Amino acid sequence: MRVRAYESTWIGPARCGKRDPVVTSDALLHARAALVTGGGRGIGRAIALALARAGATVAVTARSARELDAVVTEVTYTGGRAHAIVADLTDDAAVATLVTRARAVLGGIDLLVHNAGGAPPHGDFARAPIATWDRTLRLNLRAPMLLTHHLLPDLRRGTEPAIVFVASIAGMTGSAGAAAYSAAKFGVRGFAQSLFEEVRELGIRVSVICPGFVDTTLIPSNRKVDRARMLRSDDVAAAVLFALRTTSTAACAEIVLRPQRSPYVR
Repeated sequence: MRVRAYESTWIGPARCGKRDPVVTSDALLHARAALVTGGGRGIGRAIALALARAGATVAVTARSARELDAVVTEVTYTGGRAHAIVADLTDDAAVATLVTRARAVLGGIDLLVHNAGGAPPHGDFARAPIATWDRTLRLNLRAPMLLTHHLLPDLRRGTEPAIVFVASIAGMTGSAGAAAYSAAKFGVRGFAQSLFEEVRELGIRVSVICPGFVDTTLIPSNRKVDRARMLRSDDVAAAVLFALRTTSTAACAEIVLRPQRSPYVR
């Protein structure tokens, strides 16, 4: 189990001078505290940067200290506030310690963004080792459920509290070779919909973002796919901000993002 928290400060050449902050004020996000899972790279990094630019204090968690440190450095360099907590979300003890550390560095949690996830290589379900789809379900479905369970008391005390799940188009339409991943993402959507019905009267908003192909390192190079046509991580981050900026009288329950042009090469 590895759980570690720290705050980075950017240090540059003495003669560079102080860079002007680029943080923008957002009435709905300013001074709110957010926890973003899978925040070291790709979509999670983009979400963390977008929240920080909008004025939120952000804690990012992932397994790589190096990647998290880079995100925190980028946020602090541009005038924002961020903290990094290294944790393995498939380890129950690590999740519990993550919750303790997040409470300590943030002082409270208003926004919870479940972005961490991953999929094994495509393959025939009948031939897939049971341990492989166990890991897939544990990371993509059980981990966000467990973390939500831990943090619901904090969110009930939060300011304009919200939970956002980054699911996938795979959670809306099954595909051959991705049975466990698709099942997990379908499960995320079902959990989010049920959770919303339980907490909506408490003022906690619950949203799901379902992106199609996003150009990240999780998608291996493939000559049959044109990466230039894929969604960008910033597209998903913009959808998260849209969901969070919805007024208190409305709930943005689900957003589906598809590439405008098909990335499949004909």
